[in-house]
Amino acid sequence: QLQLVESGGGLVQPGGSLRLSCVVSRFTLNYYAIGWFRQAPGKEREGVSCISNSGGSTNYSDSVKGRFTISRDNVKNTVYLQMNSLKPEDTGVYYCAAHWGRLGSSWYRPSEYIYWGQGTQVTVSS
Repeated sequence: QLQLVESGGGLVQPGGSLRLSCVVSRFTLNYYAIGWFRQAPGKEREGVSCISNSGGSTNYSDSVKGRFTISRDNVKNTVYLQMNSLKPEDTGVYYCAAHWGRLGSSWYRPSEYIYWGQGTQVTVSS
C-alpha cells in the first residue's frame, strides 16, 4: 500500500509563501498522478492542484491559479506545492493523494484518489 506523508505547513502572514512536500513511500511514484486537496473547518474537501505521473501535465483550481505551483521529483519520490501570495482563505488542512494512472477532467474529485496522507495544517493570518 502506498504511503504519503505531507510536511511544510505552518502559520504565515497574508502575502507570504510556503512550500508543502508530499513524500511517497513503498512504491515508485512513476505510476501515480498526485493531487493536493485542502479542507477548511466546516467545508468540503477541495481539489487544489494535480500533476500527472510524468509531470508533463498540471491542473489548478481557479482560486489558486497563478499563485500555486505543483511539481514532482520522481527520483526523490516527492511532490511539492509551492504556495505564494497566500490569503486567509487558503487556510485549511492540506492533503496529498495518489491516483493510479492518468487523471482527466475529474482530477479535483476526492473520489478519484486511492491513497491519502494525514494532512498538514496551513494557517494564513496576521
